[in-house]
Amino acid sequence: MKRTLPLMILLAALLTACTATIQPTESLSPTAEIPTTAPGLVVTNTPAVTTAAPVGVVTFNIVPAESKVTYEVGETFFNQNNRFNLAVGVTQTLSGSIFADLSNPPASRIGSVEVDISQFKSDSTRRDNAIRSDWLESTRFPIATFESTTIEGLPESYMEGKDYTLKVTGNLTVRDVTLPVTFEVTTRLSGDTLTGSAVTTILLSDFGVGPISIAGILKTEDTAKITLELVARP
Repeated sequence: MKRTLPLMILLAALLTACTATIQPTESLSPTAEIPTTAPGLVVTNTPAVTTAAPVGVVTFNIVPAESKVTYEVGETFFNQNNRFNLAVGVTQTLSGSIFADLSNPPASRIGSVEVDISQFKSDSTRRDNAIRSDWLESTRFPIATFESTTIEGLPESYMEGKDYTLKVTGNLTVRDVTLPVTFEVTTRLSGDTLTGSAVTTILLSDFGVGPISIAGILKTEDTAKITLELVARP
């Protein structure tokens, strides 16, 4: 017992000295920087990389309240001494988008444009009802669609507030008939507002809706003028 007591005292002194020299290890917080130069290191908390939209491309959406589609068709009334009248119908129920590449205008394109032709209104409710039920059958086929295929005349660069004249060709679907048509377009970009007027003529007979004839009362011309006046904003 006398020999082991000094040995125990010596062992206790050595353990105390070792404990005093050991420093606590810092814990690695989730936000601590990890050396990226360490061989074979895999970093799993790298932020996701997002892809930016192409520079200069702006989507302009048609504003229905400030836009309209108009048809004009000549008609002759046999029961009124062959009186000629220009029938005009208007609708503001339309939608569509223009994708303008401001840094490279020739790359711009036009999305699908849809018009609710069942909403055409003229100065005659009787005419409107006949168009919906019989001639255009727009109660059954309410939506006319234009899908552009080519745009001619786009400038290499655009100037703020300047008018540009274009030709836009595409496929027009009325009822169950789809045919190619070309619109003559005048357009301008001022600030965040894109305005334009697009005009074309079609033959009613091509779409199977005319010329309209009511024996002893009237007959329409075969040619119809279609005008789209639009205001579009991002």
